[in-house]
Order: sequence, then C-alpha cells, then structure tokens
Amino acid sequence: MSIPDSLLTRLRERVRFDRNEWSGSFGDIGTDLPLIVAMIAATGLDSAPVFIVFGLLQIASGVFYGLPMPMQPLKAMAVLVITQKLGGDVLAGGGLAIAAVMLLLSLSGALDKLARLIPHAVVRGIQLGLGITLISLALKTYVPAGGVPGYVLAAIAALLIVLLWGNRRFPPALPVIGLGAAYALLVEGHGTVLAAGIGLALPNLHAPGWENILLGFWLLALPQLPLSLANSVVATRQTVNDLYPRRPVTLRGIGLTYSVANFVAPLFGGVPVCHGCGGLAGHYGFGARTGGSVVIYGGMHVALGLLFGHAADQVVRLFPQPVLGVVLLFEAVLLMRLVRDTASDGRSFLIALLTGALAFGLPHGFAVAMIVGTIVYHASRRYGLLIEQVPAEIKKEEPASHAAEPPALIDRGIAGREA
Repeated sequence: MSIPDSLLTRLRERVRFDRNEWSGSFGDIGTDLPLIVAMIAATGLDSAPVFIVFGLLQIASGVFYGLPMPMQPLKAMAVLVITQKLGGDVLAGGGLAIAAVMLLLSLSGALDKLARLIPHAVVRGIQLGLGITLISLALKTYVPAGGVPGYVLAAIAALLIVLLWGNRRFPPALPVIGLGAAYALLVEGHGTVLAAGIGLALPNLHAPGWENILLGFWLLALPQLPLSLANSVVATRQTVNDLYPRRPVTLRGIGLTYSVANFVAPLFGGVPVCHGCGGLAGHYGFGARTGGSVVIYGGMHVALGLLFGHAADQVVRLFPQPVLGVVLLFEAVLLMRLVRDTASDGRSFLIALLTGALAFGLPHGFAVAMIVGTIVYHASRRYGLLIEQVPAEIKKEEPASHAAEPPALIDRGIAGREA
C-alpha cells in the first residue's frame, strides 16, 4: 500500500535533512551528553540501551511535532541520582511515577489551570535563570576542562560560531563539531579507543518493582515536578509560540508526549526525559527549522548505542569538553535573550529578573522561582506594587513594526530568517 503524495509532501515540509537541520542537530549536545554519561556512571545502567532509547524518543518527537523539539534528560532527577548515587531501578521508578502524574494532570485539565496561574514574566524569568545556569556550567566546568589547549580550542570554536552566526548557507555547528572531532582523533589520538568499543547491543524489557516506583516518586518525581511544569511544559510552549506563532502547541499535547516518553524509557533501560525550551532554542539557533534536526540527533544516539555497544559512554567522553561548553554558551544566550519582551513593562521586567535570579541562585531554584515569582506578580498587580517608569531608551529598543513578531526572529543575530 503506497503512501499518498499529499502525506509525503507534508512530511517533507515538517522533517527536512538539509545542512541547516544537520547544524541545528548539535544545538543541545552540550547539555545532554554530560548528564547522560554521569547518570550511567552513578546508576550502573547499561550505556547501550540508554543511548538507543534516548535516540528513538528524539526521532519520535521530531516526526510527531515536525519542529526542532528535542527530548532532554530530566535535570532535577539527573542531579539527584548523580549526587545521591541512587540505583537504576529507583531512577526507572521515578520515571514511571512522573509519567503517571503528568498524564493525570494532562487528561484532567489541571495542567492548563496550573499554567494559567503562571504569568508570562515568570516564564521569561525561568528561561533567564536556565540560561544563566547553562552559562555558569559552560564557563566554569566545560571550557576550562582542557587547560590551555582547551581554552584555545574554545576560542576557535567561539570565533567560528560568531563568524557564521545566522548564515543559512554555512551554518555554524557543523564546522565547530568537526573541529572537536578532529581534535579528539588527531591531537588526543582516540581513534584506537573508538575502534575497540565497536560491538552490537540491543535494549531489553525490564520493569522496576512497586517499591522502586514508590521510592522514585518520593525521591525523584516530586522534586522534578515543579521544574517540569515550569520549564518542560509552560516555558517550552511559550518558546514554540515565540518561534512558530503559526504552529502553536498545547500544554495538554506537551504533557501527553512527556508522559508517553516516560512510560516507555524506563521499561527499556533508558533515562527519564522531557521537552525543554533550552534544547528547542539551541536547535533553532544553530539553524534547524523542522523536526529533521531532532531526527538526525536521535539517529546519532541510536547509532552510538547500537554500534559501540556497552562502551558508548566511554566513546562520548572522548569529545573535547571545551567545544561542548561553547555550544552550550550560545544556546544559553539565545534562551536568555527572550526576556527582552518584558523590558517595556517595569513590573514584568523586575519580576522576570527576580525569577531568573532565584532560579539560578537557590537550591531547587526553579520550583522556588516559579512559586515566588507567581505570588509576587499577582500580589503586585492587586496592591499596585513594583510599578516603575521604564527609561525611554529601553522602550525604544524594539521598533513598533516588530511588536507582533516573535522576539527570537526580529534580527539576523539570533538565527537568520527561515530559508
């Protein structure tokens, strides 16, 4: 039975594989790979199914949405698992538990009601806080990792990105990733390690016991839930609407795909995942415009897990961290810049800055920032607080003709116009 031409045409529009999609596919690599490798080391999970399942979920998301909407490891869970050395079954249990909670919130309509309570300024502040967090990680951990040669490598990578930023003909991520790969193979001499890791592996079905599901709920799902509501659902929906105003997604839809992914991943040896506004901004910023970049990104992980078997995490460690840090830095800048649409309103701008500072600076900062920012916003509106006259030069920053245009598309400096 042949596929109708109209369906094929629509699929080609939603999932492309041109050079810009290839470039965009590396836009979130600096966040995902270090977290995945650290979780494998902490939990003792088999690296092959972790990478294979993660890649398959990327492919499914890219095809389903037709947008550069990647999946990411659940960050709060990742940090707790890494720092507390929790086992793989507890991690799987936490993934299943949060899948059930998000499914209940989505189907009951409670997700939409919760989201309506969170002001736009608070969402922007959460994006700002995430951007600052990523910059701190990039500059304090990744870029210095290689010593003086690492700084030189990072400077070359940053220069390439600046020179090619917004260039649809020669998108920046491809030469930057090529630079990192060449450095790993030629300078560090890791070719023999790659060859030694080759071996086929497949995921197996494994269900955690009820005790691990309950333990995962208390230790992992509950701390993760506020961050998921703020960043994975609400902020991601806002970022999609910013970048693709003609193709909005619903909170319910994001919640359902979040749930399905986390019902699947733990049962086949994967790590719990979510959508994220940072990954979306990263893919878009480095050139992607369709789900093709996410399909490519997923294919890389599937190939890594299948071909390098149980040494996949060791292969990932070979890529130079300073290059990952530079990619992460520019992803963060893209995300932080979205806050500028609050600058014309004094109250919203202050609350966005407050929310971002709390998200970055406090333990469990994203949950605290969402709650405090929302309370402060509604209290300030009710009692007339935080009213500030914004200087005229800030109000004039964006021309009136751009008022209805999504903030990340206003100038070529973000990612260039759609091809």
